[in-house]
Amino acid sequence: MFSNQDFVATNCGSVEKATFSWSAPSNIALVKYWGKKETGDQIPANPSISFTLSNCKTITSLNVSAKQNPSDDFSFDLLFEGKPKEDFKPKIQKFLERIEGYCPYLKSYHLEIDTQNTFPHSSGIASSASGMAALAVNIMSLEKMLKPEISKDYFNQKASFLARLGSGSACRSVHGKVVIWGKHQDTTESSDLFGVEFSEVHENFKNYQDTILLVDKGEKQVSSTVGHNLMHNHPYASQRFDQAQYNLTAIKQILSQGDLERFVELVESEALTLHAMMMTSMPYFILMKPNTLEIINKIWRFRNETQVPVCFTLDAGANVHVLYPESVKEKVLQFIQNELVVYCQNGQYICDQIGNGSQLIMDNGKEECY
Repeated sequence: MFSNQDFVATNCGSVEKATFSWSAPSNIALVKYWGKKETGDQIPANPSISFTLSNCKTITSLNVSAKQNPSDDFSFDLLFEGKPKEDFKPKIQKFLERIEGYCPYLKSYHLEIDTQNTFPHSSGIASSASGMAALAVNIMSLEKMLKPEISKDYFNQKASFLARLGSGSACRSVHGKVVIWGKHQDTTESSDLFGVEFSEVHENFKNYQDTILLVDKGEKQVSSTVGHNLMHNHPYASQRFDQAQYNLTAIKQILSQGDLERFVELVESEALTLHAMMMTSMPYFILMKPNTLEIINKIWRFRNETQVPVCFTLDAGANVHVLYPESVKEKVLQFIQNELVVYCQNGQYICDQIGNGSQLIMDNGKEECY
């Protein structure tokens, strides 16, 4: 188990130029992370567990060149979908400042970051998670070039650690199909610093499907950062954090045993609890839309009538993630087409499934993939 101090890079070599490209997926939490400890370094108030997705991802290229005139400032250009994106730059600047102590070599280089999403930005799909995870693994590719001796485990855990400092849930997008983040009383290897893979998953949950119904593709009315901060004085915060510990213990058992019925109950309860926390904070807010509720009621009716183990979950937004086993994919997609598409903005939805985490696309021509 690595500590903060273990991730401080020392005795690094140097390169003149390097180019890397990685993809990193979004993830969907089953037990939700909502609330941060007041330490300022993205430490979760409760543990969470998520499915890593496959198709909803960020693809980021990093071009690195040694500075001709070294300075104490970070130097970077940022492109989003091939065009300069000035309004993203403050977030990247803040991220680089947060990781400076762990990656001091970055100030020796000019960075050109070129990024794109396969899904709508700021639409309730975790674009910050995939974006920061993709940037973190690119930075770790640079570090591995500077320190070739670092191990695969170190690479993945430090990438997750760095991603967390950009966006908390990003640490769950680096490695693994099912990932736990946050210190959990019944998971010895769990950590607040990075995500760890949960591998004891029953066949019932292999290739699990997630169809994301895009109810509202606009930017969220309330940012996740604001929402997390509202948990500091929330009247139900301590009960919620205890509930998350309990539910994480329960869902580990559910995933190991393949219990689809209990999975449905717990995942839907977690989704509604997340939004209940929003509705009972001060100030309070509602991110669900009328069509979100219509979809939920349709799913409940369909499940009761057909006994198909399909359920929903929600992130901090209006979109609905429809979760179901691969074995019932044809039935559920037909149901979505017949009854749910009408509630999606412009009839749009995304078909996805459990994925493996970040993937190397280019590493200066090398095939080695961490």
